[in-house]
Amino acid sequence: MFSSRYVKTGLGIIFVFLSVNISLAENKESECITCHKEVTPGIVEQHLEGKMSKKGIDCSTCHDKEHNKMDDAKLAKMPTPETCKKCHKKQVEQFNAGKHNLAWTAAVSMPMMAHQPKAVTGEGYKGCSGCHKMGIKSAVEIEQYRYGHAQCDACHTRHSFKKSEASDPRACQSCHMGFDHPQWEMWSTSKHGTIWQIEDKTSKRAPTCQTCHMSNGDHNVITSWGFLALRLPEDDKDWLNDRVVILQALGVLDENGNPTARLELVKGNRLARLTKEEFQQERDKMIKICSKCHSASYAKGQLDACDMVIKDSDKIMAEAVREVKNLYKDGIIKKPEGWTFAPDLLQFYEAKSKIEEELYVMFLEYRMRAFQGAFHMNPDYMHWYGWAPMKESLENIKEEAQQLRVNRPKE
Repeated sequence: MFSSRYVKTGLGIIFVFLSVNISLAENKESECITCHKEVTPGIVEQHLEGKMSKKGIDCSTCHDKEHNKMDDAKLAKMPTPETCKKCHKKQVEQFNAGKHNLAWTAAVSMPMMAHQPKAVTGEGYKGCSGCHKMGIKSAVEIEQYRYGHAQCDACHTRHSFKKSEASDPRACQSCHMGFDHPQWEMWSTSKHGTIWQIEDKTSKRAPTCQTCHMSNGDHNVITSWGFLALRLPEDDKDWLNDRVVILQALGVLDENGNPTARLELVKGNRLARLTKEEFQQERDKMIKICSKCHSASYAKGQLDACDMVIKDSDKIMAEAVREVKNLYKDGIIKKPEGWTFAPDLLQFYEAKSKIEEELYVMFLEYRMRAFQGAFHMNPDYMHWYGWAPMKESLENIKEEAQQLRVNRPKE
């Protein structure tokens, strides 16, 4: 129904009809939409329900206009963060400075990746690459892996790109779960996660993944300890000695404790905090976030206790590494062909002995669960999925080492 101010005169009525016709012309269906309603109707439906379509963003805004026929689909450009940056400058700059942007290089720089089939490491996206594809790639890789480099759409999935989806903690669970980083399981079964599930999205009491790791919408997602929880330097000398042993088993330090080329990979991929200032900056940010619900002293005390979980876990881990290193030193285990370091925790399941398979699982599964369970306020995960099996693995490694020595062929 027209408003009374327009229907008083014929001129007013004409003005209304002109306005309606102009509006219809502006919302006229594009050629992209018309064609893709037949070819990929689901994609069109998703796009039209999203806010971007309502702001006038069409397919060609992101994919350019070179593709305009059924048989030239490869001419459609695949968006990158630079495409999104035209409208979302701040978010993309934050993302570029954060660890999610380094997900791809962190994965492909692992020595074990060289041994894996393409479906695991490449565009098959059936293994590591399925999640790590969100990281930045070279121009060659962008061309090679056509459908896996949009990055932003890892969380704001195509083609509606909803902020509400990316703001929901369940958006994180498909990557942050499982063997080496089950953060979703830890958080969702913690008291924080339980409250959120009971009260759902209306909850004002329960912090989500985004509350702690993307405070105020910050797309940086850097943590104080980093993925490896192996900061440098360290004032506690005993803890530092244990950490050096672990870093040697990662090939980051050589036998004399000197940096190797792998340290540059750790630096470049921001897998660890390598200055006190960098660590403290991120720790202070987290205390500030926690202090929105808790006292600052309580938050600091809880985080300090989590630090001690890492310290105690490192003591167990370093003892296990020393057992295996001594087997190499005594010639009981031989360095595998093509390996630069031995033992090498970054070879993961490519380890060539039973005792080293146990060592890698101890590091990548149990140690991770011990300290991550602590930081995600999940006592059961920290203890029974992390701490307890770490101790069990240490005894298994010591027993296996003893058996290898007993069964060593006589010379």
